[in-house]
Amino acid sequence: MPQDILENGDLVDWRNRALLVFDRVPVPVAVCRTDGAVLLANPAMAAEWGTSPGRLPGRNVLELFHPSSAEQVHRIVEAVRRGRRSRYPMRVEWTGPDGRGRYGELTADTVSDSADAPLWLLVLLRVLGTRAEPARPAAVEVTGTEKRILALAASGATTDRIARSVGLTVDGVNYHLTRLCRRWGVPGRTALVARAYVLGVLAADAWPPAPR
Repeated sequence: MPQDILENGDLVDWRNRALLVFDRVPVPVAVCRTDGAVLLANPAMAAEWGTSPGRLPGRNVLELFHPSSAEQVHRIVEAVRRGRRSRYPMRVEWTGPDGRGRYGELTADTVSDSADAPLWLLVLLRVLGTRAEPARPAAVEVTGTEKRILALAASGATTDRIARSVGLTVDGVNYHLTRLCRRWGVPGRTALVARAYVLGVLAADAWPPAPR
């Protein structure tokens, strides 16, 4: 067997082992592009959102975890722009799968395969604590239109019917639903409706569903 084939086989074998270790690491870890888009996440990271690792790629890490200071984000952006390889911690907050606010430290390491290769971000999360009460958005964060959309979604209405009922386009309805999902940290419409009831946005004793 040629030496280069053997080496390639060894490389594939080691990459597979590295991915296996990545999946088993108990610390929440993700690999992101320099713009924050998630490329790969381990189960521990996905568990912070009550979802599977396959559902996180493509989402932006700064939409999932909210930095306590914009200055921290600018510092990382500037470092990446200059090609610096270093470690940058930032304090973040997010909503866990149980609906409670959580806080911790997100560490971004700029890494690459070689000195000339493009930079990636290796992101590690250290959970520091959980808020005593479920996180509730301020009343101003749920508009009248959003409440009507949530009530119609809870009744089982299609996106097209919701759009006609509230006077929006289908894209407009999807925009509001996506914003609410990101704001409340839920993966889809079913979880979004459930969260709306938990937060008291929808009346628990009304049918058809109605805003509280």
